[in-house]
Amino acid sequence: MTLRRWLLPESIEDVLPAEARRLERLRRDLLDEFALHGYELVMPPLLEYLESLLTGSGRDLDLRTFKLVDQISGRTMGVRADITPQVARIDAHLLNRQGVTRLCYCGSVLHTLPSGLTATREPLQIGAELYGHAGIEADVEIVRLLARALEIAGARASRIDLGHVGVFRALAARGGLEPELEQELFAVLQAKDVPSLRELVREVPEPARSALLALPECHGGPEALDRVLALLPDDADIAQAVAALRKLGAELAADLPHLPVSFDLADLRGYHYHSGVAFAAYCGGYPGAIALGGRYDKVGKAFGRGRPATGFSMDLRQLSRIETTLPAPRAILAPCSGGNGLRATVAALRGSGETVIEALPGHDGAWRETGCDRQLILRGNEWVVEDIQGES
Repeated sequence: MTLRRWLLPESIEDVLPAEARRLERLRRDLLDEFALHGYELVMPPLLEYLESLLTGSGRDLDLRTFKLVDQISGRTMGVRADITPQVARIDAHLLNRQGVTRLCYCGSVLHTLPSGLTATREPLQIGAELYGHAGIEADVEIVRLLARALEIAGARASRIDLGHVGVFRALAARGGLEPELEQELFAVLQAKDVPSLRELVREVPEPARSALLALPECHGGPEALDRVLALLPDDADIAQAVAALRKLGAELAADLPHLPVSFDLADLRGYHYHSGVAFAAYCGGYPGAIALGGRYDKVGKAFGRGRPATGFSMDLRQLSRIETTLPAPRAILAPCSGGNGLRATVAALRGSGETVIEALPGHDGAWRETGCDRQLILRGNEWVVEDIQGES
């Protein structure tokens, strides 16, 4: 059987007009909102040399990255799977500013495997990043901006989970975990797979073993942080992480009292990537997190210029599918030729924001499918807009 030439690879799809309109409207709205908060737009390249693309990002991003050989240099290149490290590179080496820098972006990324059963391998990633400030004020600003972005998209957060990778790292160090076991534990904790967790920690010495088993129980409201201190060993790094989360939660509650903030110490998304506070936003009726973010100070350090960094990103394609109530397109059908100031009338209508489509000959009866619900009719010496009656 001959392979149909128009078939696309698995989990790769075209974006058709209705979805494309939603995507573009949402992209513009979000980037405009980011700009109002001082976030400047950058556009990193789709391809980079692999060592630059993966610097400071960890093994998880390496496995998601398509690799190819550059025909000019012979070096290995990668198709970006995440734009955030590229933006960190721009901050560290191209802008080279000393103070606070706010950057935003929107572009396609490519994944070797989809993140879920219904996910695409070509997300349209949009995000905002803040560099140069290590204080909690930056984390509050980023979470607040994320909440605003979800509101603009018609996808108000049902909950935003706050976590901290420092807790797991402290337990891994106490247990003397080998890198391979640490990676396996990270995966089962992320999947909330308690039976596999019990099996993996059988040989881990106490008190790290009991603490790792207790980690999935450390979720919920502010009481979850008390549970961390009660169930986990007395450790300076753990105490510092809990204090940071408690302070961030209190600041957000005071600033955005209606924001549904909770805590989850077993949520380790981007464990090798983040350096402190991490968060995930969820929306009712949507499976999985709609947005991810947090601290990633070590990425800039890997580029040779350590800068505090925090931010968030999300897949614009997923986000646009939550709010699907965009009005149907409306357009005016105009003759492709005619006198009495037709050209001037069409130009004036387009200048006022109307879509005007010229009726090419031989296609009568097909114009409604392009969104035409009105037409230009010459009445006497004047062109007027009238509703289309029946098919035109």
